[in-house]
Amino acid sequence: MSKYRLDYLDELEAEAIYILREVAGQFEKPALLFSGGKDSITLVHLALKAFRPGKFPFPLVHIDTGHNFEETITYRDEMVARIGEKLIIGHVQDTIDEGKVIEQKGKNASRNPLQTVTLLDTIAKHKFDACIGGARRDEEKARAKERIFSVRDEFGQWDPKRQRPELWDIYNGRIHKGENVRVFPISNWTELDVWNYIRRENIPLPTIYFAHQRDCITRNGQLMAASPFLNMDADDIVEKKNVRFRTVGDMTCTAAVESYAFEIDDIINEIASSKISERGARMDDKVSEAAMEDRKKGGYF
Repeated sequence: MSKYRLDYLDELEAEAIYILREVAGQFEKPALLFSGGKDSITLVHLALKAFRPGKFPFPLVHIDTGHNFEETITYRDEMVARIGEKLIIGHVQDTIDEGKVIEQKGKNASRNPLQTVTLLDTIAKHKFDACIGGARRDEEKARAKERIFSVRDEFGQWDPKRQRPELWDIYNGRIHKGENVRVFPISNWTELDVWNYIRRENIPLPTIYFAHQRDCITRNGQLMAASPFLNMDADDIVEKKNVRFRTVGDMTCTAAVESYAFEIDDIINEIASSKISERGARMDDKVSEAAMEDRKKGGYF
């Protein structure tokens, strides 16, 4: 009997690679949705392990709100150049210009809800039948209802009652014309698992994940990076704070946390002792008790 025993990160990695290869084997036109956040960066790293020395059997797809953190876009472009894979960008601004969505007004306006339409248009334009994403079940209770292979109907909508059984790690990718599947290879990972894996694999990340000084305002009880995208006015007091971001999204809905975690070990210790969930820093999840589930039913990832 071999003395070698897989540790839990090896097991999570092996499961994710198996799922990625299942996607490549079962679907004709898959894509990997890339946000520039740590979870999608981890997926790219896993895809490199799953398919190198060959090319990815899918492009990377980024839905760009136009209100992203500059550090995230810089990281995205440098990473794509480094790994030499195809990147497709869907622009929310194009969706606005085409009159398919109306930009929100007011102090709390955000483009985040608008990206669902851009995502569905991008899926339809390129005829993607599977979209891989970095959602995890521990993020939010609506995420916990997902299967690894989550079917969306011909309108891109999600029905939690139509979830398929996934016994013995058997994934059913059969769909009707017009439907697509959202695939979550790291669904069984936790936030701490991701950070421990990033530390073990020495995966580079955008600098906003680490503590740094930044001009911030306080809005709705949350620290937000000062930005013209926030529709700031004279009531907004700009203060320099030591912060980092636990999750990365549109600047209008992603709050910072005060932090002195400059290294990965510091971040891991900080998360282990935190009493606030990772998505507790996402303003879009605070719209209602079922905010995430409502967006998912409408086609949001």
